[in-house]
Amino acid sequence: MGRYLGPQCRYCRTEKKQLFLKGDRCKGPTCAITKKRGAPGKGQRYRIRKVSDYGLQLREKQKLKRMYGMLEKQFLIFFHKANRMKGVTGENLIRLLERRLDNIVFRMRFASSRKQARQFVSHGHILVNGKKVNIASYLVREGDKVEIKEYSKKLLIIKESLKEYSRSGVVPWLDVDPDNMYGVVKLIPARNDVIDLADIKEQLIVELYSK
Repeated sequence: MGRYLGPQCRYCRTEKKQLFLKGDRCKGPTCAITKKRGAPGKGQRYRIRKVSDYGLQLREKQKLKRMYGMLEKQFLIFFHKANRMKGVTGENLIRLLERRLDNIVFRMRFASSRKQARQFVSHGHILVNGKKVNIASYLVREGDKVEIKEYSKKLLIIKESLKEYSRSGVVPWLDVDPDNMYGVVKLIPARNDVIDLADIKEQLIVELYSK
């Protein structure tokens, strides 16, 4: 199965939540959730049925998987990796997802969305500790320096993305120098540090994969 290339807003409508798959463009009045549009494929006469426990678990998994732009096989690999780690599996999963290089590039405001960040990584625009890394799932470590390659610093699309830094800043566990286009991972975030995932119930995902 390849990547979904259709309208991104369908995912948000399905999950009834802003997944910010299009970055800053999701914050405007044109957002499907802001306009309170219903789920895709269901007319006004559609009878809402009670969702089963399995349905709740599935929706939670789909929600998190889509936010990070991952395929099912990739997501399952990360879950198994989190399950082998010490500690709470659900919290380990969130921490691993946050350590992905494409997510770090997005968090540092070098890209306006995780999808765009993934393109920057795969096209060779990103350096980690001075070396080119073109694997989006690469896991950064505490103290790693992530920067835009010198030749790529003149790209207008990256400069436009960095404007969000002056408006919103970055998460506390990252340190970014927007002028020189680099950032440092000060520490690996704890579950409570990932504020925009506060409504994600990762325990439901653990229960789904544990069946």
